[in-house]
Amino acid sequence: MRIVRSRDMGFCFGVRRAVDMMKEAATEGREVTTLGMVVHNPQVVQQLEKVGIYNNEHRTTEGVATDTVAITAHGVGEDMIDEIKREGHQVIDTTCQFVVRSQRAAKHLAEAGFTVIIFGDPEHPEVKGVMGWTKGRGIVVPSEDLEGLPPVLPSKVGVISQTTHTPERFARFVGNLMTARIDQITDLRVVNVLCNATTSQQAATRDLASEVDLMIVVGGHNSANTRHLAELSRANGVTTYHVETAAELEDAWFDGFETIGVTAGASTPDFSIDEVVRRIEAIGHIN
Repeated sequence: MRIVRSRDMGFCFGVRRAVDMMKEAATEGREVTTLGMVVHNPQVVQQLEKVGIYNNEHRTTEGVATDTVAITAHGVGEDMIDEIKREGHQVIDTTCQFVVRSQRAAKHLAEAGFTVIIFGDPEHPEVKGVMGWTKGRGIVVPSEDLEGLPPVLPSKVGVISQTTHTPERFARFVGNLMTARIDQITDLRVVNVLCNATTSQQAATRDLASEVDLMIVVGGHNSANTRHLAELSRANGVTTYHVETAAELEDAWFDGFETIGVTAGASTPDFSIDEVVRRIEAIGHIN
């Protein structure tokens, strides 16, 4: 078997920055509680817990016992920032720069009187956080077919996307919105807040999927951007498996395949990718 790694995969700038900020706090001897997972990768979270960086999975300050609170790369709503300050916690803000851009866009649109439509997963922490900047004027719509969109819209509508969506999906969403509701909308503003790093990884995955017989996508099962990479690969007609760790790989998956592609989401650390590659190499040697 031949293994080909994607030209662009693994930790993006925003994730690496968040993890580095947590590690720096740990070297200073500070104990920190993060409001949710720093990044959507359990292995990274486990590593940080060993050095005093604890995860509050409820993403609230309730029960927080540390002096320092960290805002994750996914960001939080404006009210949560005010709450952290009121309670007197020191703050480490690791919000990704693209998420910050999305938050600002949501806030500016809402202040200008627009209803803000967010194309994204309503349960994703990034989307929940961005909703917290819409001043109650936000609507989350999870799919391109506009399911969940109210039957009647205000005349002024602003549209943004979860930063990890593909450009193709966002374009389809906007096109469907225009086709279905152009009679209701007199002022439409579309703000592109898609993450450049994620878009680059998606393009690299698409290219690699066209060159290999089998794709392995490495990353947290709860990582949206990793799931999107697997979706892109499958859309290319390539047999694709999404794994979080090397232990999930099964020997039978590789029977009859010669060229194996490996890619990874933006929250996947290098050590996880390397472990998966070593395991594939071992399987190939055995076969």
